[in-house]
Amino acid sequence: MSQESTNTPPAAPEADDYLERRALRRGSAGWVLLTGLGVAYVVSGDYSGWNFGLAEGGFGGLAIAMVLMGTMYACMVFALAELSSILPTAGGGYGFARRALGPWGGFLTGTAILIEYVLAPAAIVIFIGDYVESLGLFGLESGWPVYLVCFAIFLGIHLWGVGEALRFSFVVTGIAVVALVVFALAALPDFSIGSLDDIPVDTSAAGSNSWLPFGLLGIWAAFPFGMWFFLGVEGVPLAAEETKEPARTLPKAIRWSMAILVVLAVVTFFAAAGARGSAAIQEAGNPLVEALQPDGEATTLSRIVNYAGLAGLVASFFSLIYAGSRQLFALSRAGYLPRFLSLTSRRKAPYLGLLVPGTIGFLLAAVSGNGARMLNIAVFGATISYALMSLSHIVLRRREPELERPYRTPGGVLTSSVALVLACAALVATFLVDVTAAVIALVVYGVAIAYFGLYSRRHLVARAPEEEFAALAAAEAELARD
Repeated sequence: MSQESTNTPPAAPEADDYLERRALRRGSAGWVLLTGLGVAYVVSGDYSGWNFGLAEGGFGGLAIAMVLMGTMYACMVFALAELSSILPTAGGGYGFARRALGPWGGFLTGTAILIEYVLAPAAIVIFIGDYVESLGLFGLESGWPVYLVCFAIFLGIHLWGVGEALRFSFVVTGIAVVALVVFALAALPDFSIGSLDDIPVDTSAAGSNSWLPFGLLGIWAAFPFGMWFFLGVEGVPLAAEETKEPARTLPKAIRWSMAILVVLAVVTFFAAAGARGSAAIQEAGNPLVEALQPDGEATTLSRIVNYAGLAGLVASFFSLIYAGSRQLFALSRAGYLPRFLSLTSRRKAPYLGLLVPGTIGFLLAAVSGNGARMLNIAVFGATISYALMSLSHIVLRRREPELERPYRTPGGVLTSSVALVLACAALVATFLVDVTAAVIALVVYGVAIAYFGLYSRRHLVARAPEEEFAALAAAEAELARD
């Protein structure tokens, strides 16, 4: 089968103004704002969620999982930095996989990313409701009215414009990051090495000890929670079409985002577990606050950290809405999903790409109320996309070594191969944590695959940037054969 028949779908006819009605505002963000965006995607994970991994692997198990997952993300973002310099479009991972793996690869990658970015905000808005209730803000209780207000306000800011949205996100993220530093300094006087491994040992588990109370298998089970320190940073390339000098800016922002997140992860993890003890925070909804309240009494500092935790949740919620809208926009513009979803407003915002997933997220939050399960579904989608994006880097390096690469991944395919292996291991680990969540994700994925196989793969838009990029590769391969 020729390269052309593998990678080039039937072209769907479009009106002359098709892309003009689907244009984003270009040049709205530099590397500083994009670095803030990368941190914003993730910062809520420092405030809550990761600590549940202590109940799966203990301090040692979660520490090893964090190192391995941090390695996976580091390797993957270096690969994404190269890929985003080659193809700086809103498609992000979908566009990379589209060129390397064909239409099916592009769709499978983009859909997995979309699952992550639709489910994660739905989960986080529930956590926002819990924080609002615990802080006693305006006497509100966690429930659908709070969720509705959150979606309405933050979707409204996104509809206003991308520049305004990213600046808002940057400010809120800055507050959350400063508060993490304050927390670490406040927890330092109470830090004790002996508090780290205080979870009772399960003597029946293979390889168990005080540092691995649930044995060697606990390390693997803690993988999804080790991911929460970094989950979402891969969304930076989705801002490519709204970025100044994307081939230079995106790699720089991706690298800086990851560096900041690694520091925050290590500081937060050790400070929280060492100040109060792993056993005390392993099931806490707000582990940092719990670490500052050994007697259960709120202090001025714990209240500040509590409010900052709310800011962190807002930053991630807000940024993930942005990422989901851009992935949906790109898939729709290229015809993989219904094309009307990629229409943009006068302010160049993909209004339906914001409103449709926002409505789905609100309904999921209001009906289910199970934030942990939705996050596990999001993690399942994320790990599939990580494996496919890493594979895309390997394939493009092998198949198109002469492709212009303004930025090159240190270590080349070895780096992306490490990310691929660890992503596959993390995907399997999701079944160890929540089989139901994994099955739900598979069902959603299956429905999407059926839609693509039966309909949309025959109605792709050849003029979409990601499709043109892939068609160019097919044409060059055909000329080389001739």
